[in-house]
Formats: sequence, structure tokens, C-alpha cells
Amino acid sequence: MVQLKSRPTKRSSPSKSVRRPALAKPAPTERPLARRPFLRFYHAAPLRTKTLAVLERLEESRDPTQHSEALAEVIVDLTRCGLDTYFMQSLRRASAGFLVEQSAGLGLAAAMNVISAIVRSVVGSMGAPQLLSVCASIRAFMR
Repeated sequence: MVQLKSRPTKRSSPSKSVRRPALAKPAPTERPLARRPFLRFYHAAPLRTKTLAVLERLEESRDPTQHSEALAEVIVDLTRCGLDTYFMQSLRRASAGFLVEQSAGLGLAAAMNVISAIVRSVVGSMGAPQLLSVCASIRAFMR
């Protein structure tokens, strides 16, 4: 039987500096919102009125968390409107056919059930600063 000689392992001493990976470069500065590409959808005037009313109530409230349920409802309504604009209206314009439209509509309805539950849960658990930040984001989208 042949015995293999083991080589002594080389251990680094604590005094030696450890080579660290280079730090990532800082992200480029964000372009102003006006210069960024965007997608826009138009929603009905009653939804805009409802959205603005909820945002104002929440922003002017001493306790914005009292209006989290109304904000979640507005977010769900805007999401539903956006999905209809970007997906369903495109299918209708493409004359995809009745069965395709019905299947897509059923799929989006199921997805909206899941989305609305998540939105209500997330928005319902937010504190006042977070709710106000969401309001500011919605206002920025509405410009």
C-alpha cells in the first residue's frame, strides 16, 4: 500500500490584508421624470374624481391609516382600468376573436382577485408615512 504524503496547508496570517472585491460603481443619476419614457392610460372622469377625493382625504387627515381601505380600493380600480387598457382593448383591436377575449377576460378577472387581496393586505398594513408616499406616487402618475 502506498502512502500519500500530505502537504502542509498554507494558512494566511491575520496581519495580511484580505483582498476584497471592487465596490460596484454608483448608479447613474436618475433622469427627471419629464424626460423618462412612459406609458399612459386614460381612465374615466368618475374614477379620476374618486381618486383625487381619496388622495385629498388621506393627505389632509390627522390619521391617514383611517383611509387605507379607500386607497386600496382606488389602487385596485386603477389597476383594473390599466389592465383593461393595455391588454383587453388591444385584444379587441386585434380582433382576436370571441373565445380568446373571453378566456383572457376570465384570466384577468382571476388575476385581479389575487391582486386585490394582495393590495388590500399590503396597503392595510402601511403606516402614515408609507401611505403618504403611495399618494405622492399616484399623483406623479397622474401628471
